Amino acid sequence: MLWLKPNLRNSIYGLLGNPLPPSDSVLENGTEDIREAMLDVMGEAGQKNYPNVARRIRYASDIQALWYLRGDLMAALAALHSESVARDKIAAVSGRFNGLLPNGLNSRPSPLVG
Repeated sequence: MLWLKPNLRNSIYGLLGNPLPPSDSVLENGTEDIREAMLDVMGEAGQKNYPNVARRIRYASDIQALWYLRGDLMAALAALHSESVARDKIAAVSGRFNGLLPNGLNSRPSPLVG
């Protein structure tokens, strides 16, 4: 009966939606990868025209701060390109957050996009 306990515990955590958080090294590497991806999406022109957004991305303290900066990045990209191009670029960046955020911050599918 002892062999059931770890599996039971894991299944309960799975049902509750509380998976184990990522390790510190995975979180740190993921944060830096996302930071670089966000700055790459801005490009040189975006960083020149929107230095405050670039600076906030560059010096964001954690993964949650980068998550909340997606709105500012979206506004800058929409002004530089178009809203549809910005939405596509933000979607690509947002996919990199999978498994790194607490469950309450994960994206939910929009009922407007079909």
